[in-house]
Amino acid sequence: MTEGAIPAELKYTRSHEWVRTDGDVLTVGITDHAQSELTDIVYVDLNVKSKSVAAGGVVLVLESVKTVADVYAPVAGEVTEVNAQLKAHPEYVNRFPYAEGWLFRIRPTGAGAPAGLLSGDEYRSFLASGT
Repeated sequence: MTEGAIPAELKYTRSHEWVRTDGDVLTVGITDHAQSELTDIVYVDLNVKSKSVAAGGVVLVLESVKTVADVYAPVAGEVTEVNAQLKAHPEYVNRFPYAEGWLFRIRPTGAGAPAGLLSGDEYRSFLASGT
């Protein structure tokens, strides 16, 4: 995957999470842009603060050599799984942000597609705007 890649099949948040729909569950990770801003991820705190989260609520925390960053729920729902392989391999978040570096899965509460997510093109424009 090239630097700055933004896969078109995913949806994005303004807080730099990506979202993939897998049946009735959403898989969530951080974008290539976010991982490059954080630099080397050295620890992923997989202790989910609450299984039931509100949209925009903190799900888990990433620690890099540079900073600590919260990762947010793109929708309200129940966290069903965290990526346990990141305990031994936090570098996957940097190396494979859209594959092995996924962070958690969430089952949305309520019906319909999650609102307020950006398409790949909208996320690219959002990054270009610098907001």
